[in-house]
Amino acid sequence: MTTLDEAVATPRVAERAPRRGRVLAGNWWRYVVSLIAIAFAIFPIAFVVSAAFSAIPSLTGAELIPEDVTLENFRLILSGKPGEEGTTMEALDVPYPNWYLNTLVIAGATAIISVLMGALAAYAFARFRFKGRRMGMMSLLLIQMFPTFLAVVAIYYLILRVGDVFPAFGLDTRTSVILVYLGGALGVNTWLMKGFFDSIPDSLDESARVDGATPGQVFWGIILPLATPVLAVVGLLSYIATINEFIIASRLLQSTDKLTLPVGLYGFINDNYAEQWGPFCAGVVLAAIPVVVLFFFLQRYIVHGLTRGAVKG
Repeated sequence: MTTLDEAVATPRVAERAPRRGRVLAGNWWRYVVSLIAIAFAIFPIAFVVSAAFSAIPSLTGAELIPEDVTLENFRLILSGKPGEEGTTMEALDVPYPNWYLNTLVIAGATAIISVLMGALAAYAFARFRFKGRRMGMMSLLLIQMFPTFLAVVAIYYLILRVGDVFPAFGLDTRTSVILVYLGGALGVNTWLMKGFFDSIPDSLDESARVDGATPGQVFWGIILPLATPVLAVVGLLSYIATINEFIIASRLLQSTDKLTLPVGLYGFINDNYAEQWGPFCAGVVLAAIPVVVLFFFLQRYIVHGLTRGAVKG
């Protein structure tokens, strides 16, 4: 670089530092608010993780940084066997691995099937014109206005009667819970996917039909690959909602070894297991692992899928 270039470049570099300083000085309160919000969000997570590794089974004496770090809580819930004399839960047999497997199966099946069913319904509403189309979309939207727990009695009675004819879909089965979850998620998923499908140009469909493609080939070969972001978002939301659901699962699943994680872990903080908060927090930490892994795996699709789905309705 010549001397003239250095003389010209040096003031520019010198001017940038004060500008950045002025920007930070003018927006300092934004950073403070952001740090407070982050701390407020992280504190419950840090406290649960700390309680999971703490030797104290109650929350009254628990600390954010435990003095005695132990894996006893994880051993107790994973082994499913009573602990040694002097440890917590001396006479407790907890089928936590069964709860974990039940939750993964139910949540995974619900997410996959709901994505497939929602995509088929959304494609029909977005691309085809038929009688009752508008009324059907409005009906799906209105049904979502009512909370699920309002229909718990009706759902329980329906599954009870269905089980008399088809035992595989009756009470205390995974399939019954999956079917109920699919019915509740179909409306929201259909609306979200339809908004994304509307943003895909119709010219792609027309070009494929001119080349001789059938509606099925258009859907599977063109629409679905382009709709990967919204499929990932819907699958992730369905997976998380299924894992967190408590009311329906607590009514339809009755055997101890067939419970899901929310229903099974609830026993640690009520009278069943005498409020064992340490094992409860350990079970919660392990239950969060699949969600965190799936979230990081699909995070690049989340923002794109949600924003594209809101363009048209």
